[in-house]
Amino acid sequence: QGRVYLTGFLDQDLLMKATMDSIFTIAVGVDLDTLSGSEEGSRFAAALDDASEFTLLRFVNAFWKVSRFLNVGAEAALRRRIEVVDEFMYKRIRARAEEISDGDIGKVSKDDLLSRFIQATTSDAGEVDYKHLRDMILNIVMAGKDPTAGALAWFLYMMCKHPEVQEKISEEAADAGEATSSIDDFSRSLTEEALNKMHYLHAALTETLRLYPSLPLDNKECFSDDILPNGFSVGKGDIVFYAPYAMGRMERLWGEDAIVFRPERWLNERGEFLPESPFKFTAFQAGPRICLGKEFAYRQMKIFAAVLLRFFVLALCDKDESVNYRTMITLYIDQGLHLTATARGIV
Repeated sequence: QGRVYLTGFLDQDLLMKATMDSIFTIAVGVDLDTLSGSEEGSRFAAALDDASEFTLLRFVNAFWKVSRFLNVGAEAALRRRIEVVDEFMYKRIRARAEEISDGDIGKVSKDDLLSRFIQATTSDAGEVDYKHLRDMILNIVMAGKDPTAGALAWFLYMMCKHPEVQEKISEEAADAGEATSSIDDFSRSLTEEALNKMHYLHAALTETLRLYPSLPLDNKECFSDDILPNGFSVGKGDIVFYAPYAMGRMERLWGEDAIVFRPERWLNERGEFLPESPFKFTAFQAGPRICLGKEFAYRQMKIFAAVLLRFFVLALCDKDESVNYRTMITLYIDQGLHLTATARGIV
């Protein structure tokens, strides 16, 4: 009937590149262009991913300090990856600092975080703390890239497993955004007001994070002696672990259907999103240590999800293929997530 259907492939690697390009532009004011295959940007992104994986191995290797001293095994590989990351970051920080010190502010994007940090932290003598700037920017990049990409991958996996949810979100996105067949025009119409209307999408993303939290295991170190709410005593220097992954699947917290993906559990009778206590839903931590980028992460995920589901029908390439976890600090899908994306029908 005059409709054209296009089928393409989407995998987790594309999501990681997209979130990396997005957060790096915000943080540094530079487009890594990893989606288009930029060699330098891709090398940096790969080194950052590997460094994250090798760092996590320290939790299970009691002799990692010995390996670091001898410069062997995973510690030797980690050192090489850090060298790649440092070379890339310091090059850009120095270049931006020189532009600012030369007084050529007109050519410097003051909207990116690096420019603002340099202007805020440079001493009266003009000294720039490059290491401190590197640490701050990398912290922001990793917080905005890895958790978001991982959460989106699991979200799309859930959309393939629950096509009825996928359809509801597509309809909600169509109602909230501009009525157009242009992806660019629709993306631009996703204002803050439009995103806030998507309660069901917000619920589906939150339900995904309940079952597949970006940080499945976390720990805190006690700065002083204390007593936990259950009466358990902890001492200064003690490390307390908690597991958002396990907590999200506890029946005593979420009911008998705790392992069931059901976005409706987050909605009230009017279909509006109803948040839970962050001490129960711990995907973003809670209290003074709650994630500062929580709202930005939701906004980023909602834009990606709304655009994809508004214009495409997603399905697993192999419905029988098992999905496993990749051992990293954040919860990734091992070997990626391979999907087909079919256009919803363009007249």
